[in-house]
Amino acid sequence: MGIALVALNLRPALASVGPLVPDLREATGLSNTAIGTLTTLPLLAFGCVSMFTSAVTRRVGVEHAVALALVLLLTGTALRAVPRVEALFVGTGTLGVGIALGNVLLPAIAKRDFADQAGPITSLYSSMMGVGAMAAAGFTVPLATDLGWRGALGIWAVPAGVALLVWGIRLSRRRPPRRVGVGGVSLRALGRSRLAWQVALYLGLQSMTFYVVIAWLPDLLQSRGLSGASAGWLLALSQATGVAGTSVVPLLAGRVSDQRRIIWTLAGLESVGIAGLLLPAGTLAAVWVALLGFALGGTFGLVLTLLVLRAPDAESASELSGMAQSVGYLVASTGPAAFGYLHDATEGWTVPLLFLVGVLGAKVFFGLPAGRRRMVA
Repeated sequence: MGIALVALNLRPALASVGPLVPDLREATGLSNTAIGTLTTLPLLAFGCVSMFTSAVTRRVGVEHAVALALVLLLTGTALRAVPRVEALFVGTGTLGVGIALGNVLLPAIAKRDFADQAGPITSLYSSMMGVGAMAAAGFTVPLATDLGWRGALGIWAVPAGVALLVWGIRLSRRRPPRRVGVGGVSLRALGRSRLAWQVALYLGLQSMTFYVVIAWLPDLLQSRGLSGASAGWLLALSQATGVAGTSVVPLLAGRVSDQRRIIWTLAGLESVGIAGLLLPAGTLAAVWVALLGFALGGTFGLVLTLLVLRAPDAESASELSGMAQSVGYLVASTGPAAFGYLHDATEGWTVPLLFLVGVLGAKVFFGLPAGRRRMVA
């Protein structure tokens, strides 16, 4: 239950921004590029912090590191309700650090405590991440009607507080902390591992598209004539089908030794979804959004499974997770701002969406070799 609650809180603070882009832009006067940068801040935090998560766990233990992650997430989310633009950016950076810790620790816990059930446990927590994103995407606009857009961003501190309370009960059992330290595969060795870099870049390119969709899909749909609420619910639909992807794909990936066929299938679904969004006037928008959401959710679940399957032990899984997420999210951090810049420069959506097609091609290029049965060493 603790793992599920932590995972549930790793996406709402991110998914709640996209549906509010028009309100945020009007109230603050920020440009599309600046709003893209706001979405990029957590990714920069992911990239800068992930590599050092194992150092934190060596000092305080993994359970206390998870508690620290929840405290930072709660604090940063609550700060975004403060009526100052500076608080919006500072809070977003703070919650990004908390999410970075949680992102790295969950695969390590899965490898440590559920080594023989990597697929089901990965399916559980990746699905809960999708549920959190879906809830934020669907309910943020209705909440903004009653609470204002700042309140609708800050309200997601509440489930983080619940998760912290439950995790605190776990800590109060007074058991010695089970630590996830440095194992046989060091960071230096991972830096020389082609497989580790392939996993990292596959993760980064998946995340780039995911966070672009989180940040800009509602705005794109509203430009095609949909209301803010409808666009928010379509984003929620993408997260709902993403939950299906994160539920199913890790189970399938854990049963086979080679995941390349799964990678090709997900890439095909994603390409169809992006192509559909190029059609005018929101034609069959729900279909394309659903396909894109399933593909991105499935790819994310697959990446998390690879972090477990490609590592020989829990310590190595922690190091691989930290290295892959650090590199991957630094790559991903360029996406939302670049997408916003292309939208500003072209005053349309065609070129930005073609940019996502290019990202998909690179994702397949790095994903296929990562899908072969091997271990980092």
